[in-house]
Amino acid sequence: MTREFSAGNYRFIPSVFQYSAGAAADEGYEIERVRFDRLVPLAEGFAVAAKFIQEAGRPLTAFCACELRSPAAFSEEGFRAFNLHYVKTLSEWGIFDGTTNPVARSNVCPEIDPPSEPSFYAFSFTRPTRSSAPSFVIAGGAEAREGSGTYVERTVRYRDLSPEGLREKVRFTTTSQMENRMAAFGFGWQDTTGVQAYSVHDFHHALVDELVRRGALRSGLTWHFARPPVVDLEYEMDCRRVMREVVI
Repeated sequence: MTREFSAGNYRFIPSVFQYSAGAAADEGYEIERVRFDRLVPLAEGFAVAAKFIQEAGRPLTAFCACELRSPAAFSEEGFRAFNLHYVKTLSEWGIFDGTTNPVARSNVCPEIDPPSEPSFYAFSFTRPTRSSAPSFVIAGGAEAREGSGTYVERTVRYRDLSPEGLREKVRFTTTSQMENRMAAFGFGWQDTTGVQAYSVHDFHHALVDELVRRGALRSGLTWHFARPPVVDLEYEMDCRRVMREVVI
């Protein structure tokens, strides 16, 4: 279920052309996460990331994950158009080969004070380490099943914002998205150092059974008041095990 991206010193879970489902550093390497103190427009963010990675003595192919913020949720057509634009830089960096994309990604939409254009919130890259501790980043996943159908067809409890509807969305995202992706690398919640959730709905009633009892909140939970990137998706999560994090 995983593939090697030797040019970046990490392996990944193949998914769709715009992103992978997760990235994990190879032995002898670790993932460093770099968060921006303020949102940075996409082109500027790529430029800053390139400079940071190269100054760390690493090739641009070490870029393994990013966290983006967009002005508002996209239609399916709009989301595809954005993704076609986004992967151009990854092609120039020798990461995206036109079919397979090893870079994990989250892309959500702040409900209050959103950016005026798609922007960077954070990025991650691999670097050598003497530590034997593993590190990984799992891409953002929402309540949409994998497959070739439309989001309407694949969304769990589509447009159902009842307490039970939201609970099922949280349960699906926690298990079928986060847990299955971590398991592909041989990891679980006990390995995570950070978990993030994205929703504008109150999902507190689902926290204990669907997250806390499963061990998902061993390091707490960062809740961003934001929507997933496609209209009518209501809940998204991502998680990571990263020992080195900086803010610039």
